[in-house]
Amino acid sequence: MTTLPETIDYLPNICGLERLIEGATAKSATPAFLPESSIDFDTIKSAFAIALHMHQPLIPAAGANLKTAGIISNLKYMFDNPDVGDNHNAPVFHSCYKRMGEFIPQQVRDGKRPRVMLDYSGCLLHGLRQMGLHDVFDALKTITCDPAYRPCVEWLGSAWGHPVAPSTPVQDYRLHVRAWQHHFAAMFGTEALSRVRGFSPAEMALPNHPDVCHEFVKTLKECGYRWVLVQEHTVEQVDDGGPIRRPHLPHRLVAKSSRGETLSIIAIVKTQGSDTKLVAQMQPYYEAKGLSRTELGGTSVPPLVTQIADGENGGVMMNEFPPKYHQVIAECSGSDTPIVNVSEYLEYLESIGMTEERFPAVQPTMQHRIWDQFNDGAGPEALSELIRQLKSDDDRFQMEGGSWTNDVSWVRGYAEVLGPMESLSALFADKVLAAGVRTSDSRYRNALYHLLISQTSCYRYWGRGIWTDYGRELCRRATEILQHDS
Repeated sequence: MTTLPETIDYLPNICGLERLIEGATAKSATPAFLPESSIDFDTIKSAFAIALHMHQPLIPAAGANLKTAGIISNLKYMFDNPDVGDNHNAPVFHSCYKRMGEFIPQQVRDGKRPRVMLDYSGCLLHGLRQMGLHDVFDALKTITCDPAYRPCVEWLGSAWGHPVAPSTPVQDYRLHVRAWQHHFAAMFGTEALSRVRGFSPAEMALPNHPDVCHEFVKTLKECGYRWVLVQEHTVEQVDDGGPIRRPHLPHRLVAKSSRGETLSIIAIVKTQGSDTKLVAQMQPYYEAKGLSRTELGGTSVPPLVTQIADGENGGVMMNEFPPKYHQVIAECSGSDTPIVNVSEYLEYLESIGMTEERFPAVQPTMQHRIWDQFNDGAGPEALSELIRQLKSDDDRFQMEGGSWTNDVSWVRGYAEVLGPMESLSALFADKVLAAGVRTSDSRYRNALYHLLISQTSCYRYWGRGIWTDYGRELCRRATEILQHDS
């Protein structure tokens, strides 16, 4: 196994080894979980899966002067300023980032069959290492790489800097996706990377603009991903534009472009909104217990209830999740409603002939109204004009994407930070991508690192104030780097 450096010139290893990474992710077509699974999918009546999302942004906050302050993890800032807001939770957050590495071995030793899916942003992982919190990585590496625990844990791919897909330039989003794969391989090895099959978009944000969504799915497929997690209300039935009718079955997310190109990827539906209580109190288990085997393409299959929540945020996740997780794992292990991981479940379906083509087709919300009126393959200009007309006719129509909540736009009200982000993206494309700077070049890595951290969703989600200032400052620094190195 090739050992990769985790950092290069004090920066995370996020580029330069594209061929090696592509070779590892190309193995995603080979079953990785079912051969080691202890679940008898032919006899169970239903199943459930949970994912824990972990993220902390990198911020220019190591110092009083914003323009010169060092870049640190927000967790580091919390530790250093415990009297500000909820920063006193920093030690608990630290514990949350490593605790699955403690829970899983304990449960396996007790004869149980635990499962969990993990979603960590690259920003968080780099910040934890920068802080010297090596215990987190020791715990995570055990459950990721040790064959005794490997079947229990599925990592989900992420975009390195935690950007929102609907309003991040598509070429930059691809860089985020590849950067996360580089960084993960450097921390846990290329073999572990080859087992990362599912993708978890930041903020559950799914692009609904046809051309952006097509590029989003194209990026995921070319980076080796087999499935993506989507929020229930961000997709609609392809046939009639209505809400999905069978959320506990896999779907096929269809992404069609204005030029008539079509791609698809398996979509696993996360239901019932964003409330962390659903995972903290292990609600998916109790929902799944009320379900029975159902028909899919003429074959009887167990339905799957899937949920994701922040793994550290909120009192329920910090305090209620651990005892409830232990209780439910003890109860469901060996039962006819077991906890599973999604790729394990999908590999079973594939083994009995249930491939992507047989899953119900969905598309991003509001696209049905477009395809009802759009001439197939008419191109981007015709699409832009139709979207303008649809917005004019109905102010509820929007192409800003969907996320875990219906009342957050990732575009409106963010001109102060989106403007600098878009200018920086264009400058990076001109000075780095078009100029053909090698991805292994230190200048490329430095510019890429600053580009990626400037696009973190937090700089938009938290609105005006210091978070907007952080985002604008990171864009300024990245612009300066690009102009100086050109």
